[in-house]
Amino acid sequence: MRPYIDKAVPEAWKAAEQFSQAVREAAEARGLRVTESELLKVRASQLNGCSFCLDLHARQARQAGVSQQQLDLLPAWRESGLFNERECAVLAIAEAATQVPLTEDSRADLMGALHTLGEDTFAAAEWVAVAINTFNRISILSDHPVRPRNAEGKLVR
Repeated sequence: MRPYIDKAVPEAWKAAEQFSQAVREAAEARGLRVTESELLKVRASQLNGCSFCLDLHARQARQAGVSQQQLDLLPAWRESGLFNERECAVLAIAEAATQVPLTEDSRADLMGALHTLGEDTFAAAEWVAVAINTFNRISILSDHPVRPRNAEGKLVR
């Protein structure tokens, strides 16, 4: 079993938490809605296969007001018709930032997202994408476990 890198090097983990808090505050100040941020985090976590972050951010997305139907259809967001223009822009950022290197299609998606969100909110969403990709890698490399929960989201013992 590999060590949890957050526990093995706690000063780096503390810096990562501070980074995450700074990104969260900057995103909020620049008009990125919590629901949009959580959708971005869930989509990036899906693409990265990070079960720990996917579990965490799906719960946080529901708490923020994202519908279960949107979460269920997130892998097919482009085809579903359930996401508004801003949500689509944020999801395009999630995919472009997670599936690097950038392609012509992802560059076009980013330009569309920039047009939809405006420079400040767009840049904030990109920072959220950078942060969640960082945390996905921390959890994946640490092999953080997903603990079973009941229908109310409480841990099952």
